[in-house]
Amino acid sequence: METTVKHCGSQDSGVANNYTLPALLAARAARHGDAPLFSDRQTRWSGNDACTVAARRAGSLAADGVARGDRVALLCSNRAEFMEVVLGCAWLGAVVVPINTASRGLQLEHILRNCGARLLVAEAHFVGAVTALDTQDLALERIWLIGEASGEAAAPTQWETMPLPPLGAPLEPAALADGDPLAILYTSGTSGLSKGVICPHAQFYWWGHYTGRHLGVTAGDVLYTCLPLFHTNAFSSFYQALLNDAELVVDRRFSASGFFDALVATRATVTYVLGAMVPILLSRPVTAAERAHRVRIALAPGVPGQFQEAFTARCGIRLLDGYGSTETNFAIGGGIEQQRPGYMGQVAAGFEARVVNDHDQPVPDGEPGELILRADRPFAFASGYFGMPDKTVEAWRNLWFHTGDRVVREADGYYRFVDRQKDAIRRRGENISSFEVEQVILSHPAVETAAVFAVQSALAEDEVMAMIALREDARLDPLELIQYCEPRLPYFAVPRYVEFARELPKTENGKIQKYKLRERGVTAQTWDLETSGYRLKRS
Repeated sequence: METTVKHCGSQDSGVANNYTLPALLAARAARHGDAPLFSDRQTRWSGNDACTVAARRAGSLAADGVARGDRVALLCSNRAEFMEVVLGCAWLGAVVVPINTASRGLQLEHILRNCGARLLVAEAHFVGAVTALDTQDLALERIWLIGEASGEAAAPTQWETMPLPPLGAPLEPAALADGDPLAILYTSGTSGLSKGVICPHAQFYWWGHYTGRHLGVTAGDVLYTCLPLFHTNAFSSFYQALLNDAELVVDRRFSASGFFDALVATRATVTYVLGAMVPILLSRPVTAAERAHRVRIALAPGVPGQFQEAFTARCGIRLLDGYGSTETNFAIGGGIEQQRPGYMGQVAAGFEARVVNDHDQPVPDGEPGELILRADRPFAFASGYFGMPDKTVEAWRNLWFHTGDRVVREADGYYRFVDRQKDAIRRRGENISSFEVEQVILSHPAVETAAVFAVQSALAEDEVMAMIALREDARLDPLELIQYCEPRLPYFAVPRYVEFARELPKTENGKIQKYKLRERGVTAQTWDLETSGYRLKRS
């Protein structure tokens, strides 16, 4: 690809620090413009290339009517076009809205309606999920297609649809401030619909700064991730490479059989795993690739302590735990020498943490309570929830962000995760809204009421269980319910366990007592998708 820094001059916003993405791209180009920055194993960009891509993709967006502040929805897997759109929007001052590619039905419809994007950039094979929606009240006007359209994706829609335009004439970067929004990332709702987290430019600078420092990322490192770029974990890895003169290499998805081979092939030195991935990898036969790689460390949030030492002993990769969320930053953690198995770490410099009761009053060390956080750095946390001022005020009440997570602070300042106070489920690294799953199940004509909740998994995370009461005289087979849910939910949110009951336990005012269902868990009467022989489609 042509390398030029014509449009990557110094970005002066008139403030002492400029943590906007255009400014960071310009700084990287000035330091190490020819060094590699990003690759999807088909396309590779240097720092100079990234500036050119940003300026020219901004040009094509502007030519199609996208202006500063507009939201651009992005439904795309890990590939160069994903980062093209991110960089182009940032350069233009537009706001990118990366959407989980598994989103379907109510969740996808809500995201598109809430963000108000008029342009959607999507891989062609995902467009069928959009055309299946109730499109009433959507602001969407146009779709740019990545890749060949065929079958359902090629069907006519009410929107103007065209192939992804070529890179346009380069533009000068917008004059941005650190607090201007870079992206809206949707995190699953816990007692309601998904919330769009408004992430300012500086927030991801600090993600890259702190995570890169904790991992010890230096110039020449190769960072490898197969985690999805539409989540904070992988999205921030681009910033770690950008700030530390390293290269980020991405793959489309996690493959247990191919993970270590990918580390070898990419010559990675740093990688990223989630809690469930480590026990999955440990369950596989030993291969030569497990010791043929160059990786020294992996960011590994949520890996249970009993797996950490076994993984390091087997493959030589040290695991770094910590705590952060889409709304916050790498607020709890430290370098590898500060690691303690089973603990998230200590509060990082630049952040404050408290463990509180229901009235925001601190609880004593050793006693569980809700973790609340705040940052010393301006715009190191999200700015709120898009179009949801009530949820913003609730989460940031008393000037602290309320995580909804129960933790324990030990006397020496180490924090240990206990559980989630919120009615959320975490499965395969994805947050699942029980509310959204319940809404789909309740839309089935045979269902009277339903409760969706987490049950324990052998892989250190959750499985999804649904307890259902049917309408009078109605009949419903569990597999029929699963097939009903499949096109309406992300595959990872489809319940594994289904059980029918005449009625569900309720409080005096009619609220379902989910804690009783969780305590009861899976029984001999529970139907299990894993043993049914049916396999979900993951397209």
